[in-house]
Amino acid sequence: MIKKLTYIAGAMALVLAVGCGSEDSANTSGGGEAGANPKTKHKIAYVTNGIDPFWDLCAAGVRQAENELGGVECEVHFPPKGLADQKSILETLLAKGIKGIAVSPIDADGQTKFLNEVAAQTKLITHDADAPKSDRLVYIGTDNYKAGRALGQLVKEAIPDGGEVAIFVGRLEQLNARQRRQGVIDELLDRPSQALGQIKFDEVAKVFKGEKYTIVDTRTDNFVMDAAKSNAEDAITKYENLACMVGLFAYNPPRCLQAIKEAGKLGQIKVCGFDEDDALLQAIKDGHAYGTISQQPWKYGYESVRMLKGILDGDDSVVPASKFIDVGYKSVTAKNIDEFWAEKRKMTALGAKKD
Repeated sequence: MIKKLTYIAGAMALVLAVGCGSEDSANTSGGGEAGANPKTKHKIAYVTNGIDPFWDLCAAGVRQAENELGGVECEVHFPPKGLADQKSILETLLAKGIKGIAVSPIDADGQTKFLNEVAAQTKLITHDADAPKSDRLVYIGTDNYKAGRALGQLVKEAIPDGGEVAIFVGRLEQLNARQRRQGVIDELLDRPSQALGQIKFDEVAKVFKGEKYTIVDTRTDNFVMDAAKSNAEDAITKYENLACMVGLFAYNPPRCLQAIKEAGKLGQIKVCGFDEDDALLQAIKDGHAYGTISQQPWKYGYESVRMLKGILDGDDSVVPASKFIDVGYKSVTAKNIDEFWAEKRKMTALGAKKD
């Protein structure tokens, strides 16, 4: 069994190290490197882009893969303060001689040079958010543009007669955030679909008006929870006819719901979002929010471990020609909320298990 997640503050990083045994373990299922003791496990690391319950579910997937696949020992790291902390964590991992790293880049373009330096010293893959210009070996995630269009479809179902829509997100430096936003905009304006990797992104400070739907605003909060709620409050005040609030990161929809409740407009302003925060799931069940798009984050953790193990075992077939592993997404509404929530609870319980 895997050790329980323990948050450890230190040196500009919040670190969680989880493993499924020591190098002296009798587990011989791992392939190991050429000439290596078959009992030796590949030491790999899974690095997130921050701290959030979303990442706890990813870590549960890491544990599940460690248990089921064997042959790997994985550290999980949560950078508490963004880019500088993530860079520090990666530098420390390289100094330790970690053989493989899965990272969710915070600033794809700005980090490319550094990520290439990391890739020159270890097996590097990306998850959740990609850095396509870097030398990473493969990206594991969701087609966020398609998922954004699916979110736009939820908005259409929530307010079928049309209306004003505001978008809320942590930051748009992340490629996945830009892709999600563009997918929502294109879907609501009934534009043709764009191919991943060739997406033309609309500017942020602009109102987009279609036949039925108008995207009146996009607000960022840089992962500051109070700012996320304030953004929602300000939007409710500024846009008297606001019909739907769209949250692109896990914590955005719950903050929108808090602001709506305090404004006395619960149920009047619809909410659609990303991910599977319990507050959002409960709101969907209660009828206060319409739906969410889940990336099933435990698959990120599982597939990252599986991929790095295969690469380190010398199995080149695990990397597809596209260098993209699409874990897909799931639209969650009142129709399937109970089934989905049960699956999430199962993974949450897995993450809480002790040795």
